Formats: sequence, C-alpha cells, structure tokens
Amino acid sequence: MNLSIAVLMSFFGACAIASPAVLVLFFAMRSVLNVPTTERIISWATQTVVTIGLLSSVSVLALMLYTGSRHVEVEMGNIVLVPNDEFHFHLKFVFDRLSVPFCILSFVLVGTVGTFANRYLHREPGYGRFFLFYSMFLLGMVCASLAGTIETLFLGWELVGLSSTLLIAYFHDRQAPVVNGQRVWSIYRIADAGFLLAAVALHHATGEGDFVGLMGSGPWPDGHASLSSSQALGIGSLLLFAAAGKSGLIPFSSWLPRAMEGPTPSSAVFYGALSIHLGAFLLLRVSPILQLSLPLTVMVVVLGLTTAIFAAFASRVQTDIKSSLAFASVTQVGIIVTEIGLGFYYLALIHIIGHACLRTLQLLRAPTLLRDYTVLENAIGGRLSTQAPVVVKGIPEALSKFAYRLAIERGGFDAAIERLITHPVASLFRLFDRYERKWTDLLSRKASRDSDAVPVIDAKEDWA
Repeated sequence: MNLSIAVLMSFFGACAIASPAVLVLFFAMRSVLNVPTTERIISWATQTVVTIGLLSSVSVLALMLYTGSRHVEVEMGNIVLVPNDEFHFHLKFVFDRLSVPFCILSFVLVGTVGTFANRYLHREPGYGRFFLFYSMFLLGMVCASLAGTIETLFLGWELVGLSSTLLIAYFHDRQAPVVNGQRVWSIYRIADAGFLLAAVALHHATGEGDFVGLMGSGPWPDGHASLSSSQALGIGSLLLFAAAGKSGLIPFSSWLPRAMEGPTPSSAVFYGALSIHLGAFLLLRVSPILQLSLPLTVMVVVLGLTTAIFAAFASRVQTDIKSSLAFASVTQVGIIVTEIGLGFYYLALIHIIGHACLRTLQLLRAPTLLRDYTVLENAIGGRLSTQAPVVVKGIPEALSKFAYRLAIERGGFDAAIERLITHPVASLFRLFDRYERKWTDLLSRKASRDSDAVPVIDAKEDWA
C-alpha cells in the first residue's frame, strides 16, 4: 500500500474515533462549568461532529475499496500497563468488512435521530442533558464497532449501557422511569459479568485480548481462532450470555418494555436500531470462536429461534405501540442470531442494517400513529378491520389461551429473574449491611469508651 494512502487512512480513522469523544468532552465541560448554551448551539455541535465522523468513515471505506484492503488498524497505545502481572489495556481500532458498515450505520442513524430530537425535545428542561447522554452513546457505539481488542469493545459496551439506562430514567421527576432504569442497569450488570469473565479467560488462554491474535491473521470472517474446542465452548458461552443480556434475548427479554420509559428518540436509536443489535454484533466479531464448537453453535441457533418465537407472540399482545415494536425488534434479533449460528455472517450483517433503518422509522413514527388511525377511522366512518390471521384461527382454543397468557405475562422471565437473582442478591447485601452496621456500632462504642477514659484537662486551670 502507498505510504500516503496509509497515512490518509490513519488520519480519517482517527477523525472517526475522535469526533464523538470531542463531542462528549464539549457537553461534559459545558455541564461542569455551568455554561449556558442555546439549543441551536447544541444541535449545531451534534450535527457537525456526526457529519465529520460520517465523512471520515466513508473516506476510510472509499480508500479501502480503492486499495483492495480488508483490514486497517489504528493504534492508540496502552492505557493501562502492568508488566509484572502481564496485563495491559490496549486501545486499538480496526476497520474491516464488519466494523466499517456498522460504524457508518451508527453515524447515519444517530445523526438522523439527533435531528428529530432537536424538534421533539424543543424547550424541554433536560435538553442539554439528553444530548450529553446521547453523545456518550455515540462514542460507545463507535468504540464498540471499531474495537480491535476485547478491552476496547468492553469500553464501548459499557458506555452504551450507561447512556441507555440514564436516558431510560430521563424523566426522573416520575418514579417509574427511575425504577425501570435501575432494573435495566441491574440486568446489564448481570450480563456484563459474563463479558468480563470471557475477557479474563481470553487473556488467560491467549495472553492478550487482541482480536487479530485471537482470530488468526485472516480478515473477518475468514479468521481461525487459536483456541481449543473446550476453550471455545467455555468462552463462547460467556460471550453468548453477555450478548443475550444486551440484545434482550431469552431470559432477559423482559427489560425491553421497561426501556421504553425514555424519550422516543432514544428508544428508536437504542432499542430499535443500534443497542439492541450490539449483542449480535459481538457474536459476529467472535464468529471464528463459534466455528470451533458444535455445541456452542447449537446453543446459538436454539437461543435465537426460541427468542424469535417468544417475542413474536409477545409483540402481538402488547397494549402500547412502543412495547409492541420493542418485542418485534427482539423477534428480528432472534432471527439474526440464528443466521449467525448457521454461519450466514454477511446475511446477518445485511439483516442488521436493514432492520435497524426500518425500526428507527417505525419508532419515530409511533407518536403520531394513533392520531392518524383516528383520522382514518373518522374518514371511513367505522373501525379498521382487526381480523385474526388464518393460522391463528386454526389453533385450538386451549392452546390459544395458554399462548396468550404466556405472552401477556412476557414468559414470566421478569418474575423469575426477580425471584432467583434479584431477591437473593439483595438479601445477601442486606445481610452484609447488618453485619457492617453491627461492626461499626461496636467500634464506635469502643471509641466512645476510650475517649471517656482519657482525662480532660481544663485549659484555664492549667494556665492558672
């Protein structure tokens, strides 16, 4: 490759990565310094940064097509380096056939929804707060999309999760958004524990978290993982668990309706377009690991099919349009995961891009859809047809009632997680809190007795 073209690729790649980081820094400093900023300036800054990032990503893609390159690396060095323990946090970004389309998709949809949010949240008291969290989400998506190491991917993964839960609780003057935001955050914590364990296991197995060293020298998806079948099964199962939590697969599907407490723009780009597909993106990134273990591949296919069937039933019985669209998104994500398990990686990538664009449009359209239905019914002078499909009519009544109850209760997964995970963990921490209080009370009483035993000398008498 020509040296000048390589320099251009590195420059445009660095611009694509740095632009959302600059936007986060701008909004954060504005909040910390309490600098008054108009909505026009906030909107202009967001649109400018998204445009720069998008043009930089497209430029990298154009140069890759021109040179025929399928793998371009941008090194940022080590953030953390512990030589004695042989641990390092290596910041590295990779432009390839998987990361570039996902990065461009992130910039396009974030820019589109940001323009919509500029009007939708006009004169909203938390306008600047929304765009601060929104810029954090963009930075997280870019880091996760272009990650060249598992540490970099985890950094973006956590930024996406943090910004998502903060925007679920955006309307914090009401109790429900705050409670639901905390519940989604707790589910993310449970799933992210699997991600952390997988990252530690990868470091133990290969000595590093670099995807190039892990997946072999071939570009995606032709790489071959340098793991044994048993290692691939263990590490892949942990990564599948993390992907299930992030993408709302079974048994974590119940948090999707709770996430709809946030503003419509964030719901559209998070749970209709980008964040909901991040688990599938993780499976695509580590697809060479899936090829090493047949049981792991079967687990991926079964989980995807089961989620798709369950979410298809659940989406049809929801009483609000955003929850219905959320479960419809999970249905498609389940199909995408099934495609990944079957080895159709390019088909899954195309499916992600098409579904993200369609679902974003539907969720942005949702606030005005009921009004349009009312206008249409008034125009025709009656109700619109709500006849059940022919397939549904042929189902026995007992089975139909069972399926309806299972769907309306969302599979009972929410109650099961609360009973099996939330309550035991909460009880354990309450126990720790009681013991801690007893210990601190004991120490405070002992300290008070010691202080009483020390003679107090009156300063006036001593001076006299």
